[in-house]
Amino acid sequence: MTPESAKKLDAFFKAFAGGVLPLLLLDYDGTLSAFRVNRFEARPFAGVRALLERIQRQGRTRMAVITGRPAEEIGPMLGLEQPLEVWGLHGAERLYPDGRRELEAASGVAQRKLDELRERLHQDNLGGRFEDKPNAAVMHWRGVPPHKAKAIESRTRALFGPLAQMDGLGLLEFEAGLELRAGRDKGGAVEAIVSEAGAGAPVAYLGDDLTDESAFRAVNALDGVHLSVLMRHSWRETEADVWLRPPEELRMFLTDWIRAAGD
Repeated sequence: MTPESAKKLDAFFKAFAGGVLPLLLLDYDGTLSAFRVNRFEARPFAGVRALLERIQRQGRTRMAVITGRPAEEIGPMLGLEQPLEVWGLHGAERLYPDGRRELEAASGVAQRKLDELRERLHQDNLGGRFEDKPNAAVMHWRGVPPHKAKAIESRTRALFGPLAQMDGLGLLEFEAGLELRAGRDKGGAVEAIVSEAGAGAPVAYLGDDLTDESAFRAVNALDGVHLSVLMRHSWRETEADVWLRPPEELRMFLTDWIRAAGD
């Protein structure tokens, strides 16, 4: 960690003394866990589950996961005693701790186009791994040899690109994949959560992927105390305030959060 990053973290945690519950917003894959080609093998880094449970038991933090996965997958992966609020599908879906679920609906035209695309990709996956989401069609090429990955990406862009120009649909780029989707993104989820919080609440968002950049921008635009954290082994260009490497610096961050919230 650089001295500048340490200074920003220190200033952020000192703001907890204001009495308003801080917001801890977390991506899952690549942030709380290592990436796995089989996403159901992506368990939290060692020690992270225990630290999240300590934050929950303090009762002094509003915590939520904002993920590209369907929201229902996060609870079993995290294995916490008390379920967290989860915003799934990059923010288009909201799963409350009590099990209530909300899904941002696509327009009729956008939904029909997605349905047609899904049917086509079920028959021909372009050589990649097709993922069918309620609000999106997703193509992955993680783990594929580079020459084959390039071909899959080219074919996917040619298919998804024109559809992304339609009202109600957009193209979301992430590492080793593309998603044609409807609904709010992670930045929209951050804005919705912050709007429900008390005025002056410190807000932190931790993420690793290109899809987290909209969340970083939403956090950075806040007037109050805020921190955007790129949680990633290797550096890349980002809107985030600080860069931390998991899992060691993730555990350090959560430990400092517990200390600051406790004080």
